[in-house]
Amino acid sequence: MNGWRVDSVLLGPEARRMFADLDAVFALEGEAITRDPLSEVLRVSADGKRYYVKRYKGAGKNILRRWFGRPRVRAEWENLIAFRNWGIATATVVGRGLERHAVAFARGALITEEICNTTDLAQLTRDTDPRLRDRRWVAHVSSQIARITRTLHAHRFAHNDLKWRNLLVDNAPMPTVYLIDCPSGAYWREPLLGYRIVKDLACLDKVARRQLSRTQRLRFYLDYVQRPRLTPADRAHITRILRFFAGRE
Repeated sequence: MNGWRVDSVLLGPEARRMFADLDAVFALEGEAITRDPLSEVLRVSADGKRYYVKRYKGAGKNILRRWFGRPRVRAEWENLIAFRNWGIATATVVGRGLERHAVAFARGALITEEICNTTDLAQLTRDTDPRLRDRRWVAHVSSQIARITRTLHAHRFAHNDLKWRNLLVDNAPMPTVYLIDCPSGAYWREPLLGYRIVKDLACLDKVARRQLSRTQRLRFYLDYVQRPRLTPADRAHITRILRFFAGRE
């Protein structure tokens, strides 16, 4: 793809003007959220809504992505669209596109509508949020994360950065969980798929082991594998998950 596309049905007149093309998107000013060597994220307002604008000036950490394969920005928007198609709650993509000079990646952008009244799970841990001590709340959230993770892996897809900061919850008593921010997710075949699955589960457990009880963590795994009790294969799998970050922390 070389061009720009917006979902005009979802956008009001002000947003359609602000997001008209890549030149307009790269000229936007707004609240700076994050910045790294490849990209920056701004939050802007239009028509009474807020949007996250992610602008890429690099194709990816691997320099070959500039000429070959999917640029990081395209991977991110395609992954979010796939999540929605799989029934996973995620941010709504309202604009996306990229520009190449000859065959080389030049720049690209992704715009998502803000998911209102949400907080990421990592922020809840930093705030020592009392909801993390509510067993019913944790069980409800955990079962959704297990379903999300199982759905990804059933499609031979690994997130590759499945951390608590990329999982949002809303303010409902029994909240919805949203999966966001997936530029490095990809489809895999065995044996590499198995390694990536272990990495996804280990990323989730890296914080869970400090915040949740062993019973809650076991319940998550049983929900993930959809079994009432562990099998010998499950126990071996859990050992690999627990050892994944050994010596790296």
